[in-house]
Amino acid sequence: MNSETLKSLQAPLKEKYRNDPQSAIITLKAEGKIGENISCKVETGRAIVEAGLHPATGGTGLLACSGDMLLEALVACAGVTLNAVATAIGVNIKNGIVKAEGDLDFKGTLGLSKEVPVGFKEIRLQFILDTDEPADKIESLQKLTERYCVVYQTLVSGTTVKTKFSK
Repeated sequence: MNSETLKSLQAPLKEKYRNDPQSAIITLKAEGKIGENISCKVETGRAIVEAGLHPATGGTGLLACSGDMLLEALVACAGVTLNAVATAIGVNIKNGIVKAEGDLDFKGTLGLSKEVPVGFKEIRLQFILDTDEPADKIESLQKLTERYCVVYQTLVSGTTVKTKFSK
C-alpha cells in the first residue's frame, strides 16, 4: 500500500468523524470462557487462545500466558501503527522487527510480598529497522508511532479499568 491509497481509505472516515464526532467512538470487546485447570479461553479475531498460569506461578507452560499476550498485543499494534505512519509520511522501510519485553517480579503475583507490585515493572519496546532514511525522519516516525499506537498509549496513560462482578 502506498501513501495515496492509505489516505484515500482514511479520508472518508476522517470526514465522517469530523462531521459526527460520536461516530468515532467504538467499543472494542474481548470475551473469555473460564476453563478447567485454571485456564481461560479467549476468542481472538482468528482463533481461540487458551490462557493459563505462567510456569513461574505453577503453570505447565502449555497454555498462553496473559503477560505474553499483552506484550504480543503491544508488538502487533506498534508494528501496524509504524507501518501505517511510515506509509503516510513516505518513510521507506525495507524490513523491520518489533520486539517487546517486560520484567515481572512474581513475588507480588503470588502474594509473597505486599511491597512488590503486581504487574510489569518495566516494558521495553524496540524497533529494528532496515532503512536508508535519515535520523530526523526516523525520529518523526518514532514520535508518531508512539502517539498513534492504541496499545502503547493505553499502557503509558494508565487507563482506568472498571471491574464488575455479576451472577
